[in-house]
Amino acid sequence: MQTTQSRDIEYMQLALEEARAAAAADEVPIGAVVVRDGHVIAAARNTREGSRNPAGHAEFTALLEAAAHEDAWRLSGCTVYVTLEPCIMCAGLMQQARIERCVYGASDPKAGALGSLYQINADERLNHTFEVESGVLEDECAQLLKDFFAAKRAQNKAKKKEGLS
Repeated sequence: MQTTQSRDIEYMQLALEEARAAAAADEVPIGAVVVRDGHVIAAARNTREGSRNPAGHAEFTALLEAAAHEDAWRLSGCTVYVTLEPCIMCAGLMQQARIERCVYGASDPKAGALGSLYQINADERLNHTFEVESGVLEDECAQLLKDFFAAKRAQNKAKKKEGLS
């Protein structure tokens, strides 16, 4: 029988696959999956650059896909797995969708809304709270982002250098 921890790792690995696909498309490498009753009902990656959509975050897109799959806006009983701690927009959508749980990999000290800057999930002034598990495959999730941005900085430096030549 699988433990919650081993299931969390398994689903986070799927979210990491989505994140790698985002990086391959020159998007910030963040991926998300939504799970209900042990089945993935939605998977998505960041698409903001390509779609020119400010809401093109992985978890936002995955939640919309999950709602379409379930033919309902309430996603009670669902767990969202995402490689980076959700921002306030995505955490708010999770709260509005009534998810049961969010599991994320790397913390986001600049924009994280499920522990780092805010705790949307635990704000009892709101009409729904949900569980959060952080740090699942944290190193792998964080390294993917670090490598992506290091490559971007190197590209930008090379472009500047070419412009000076």
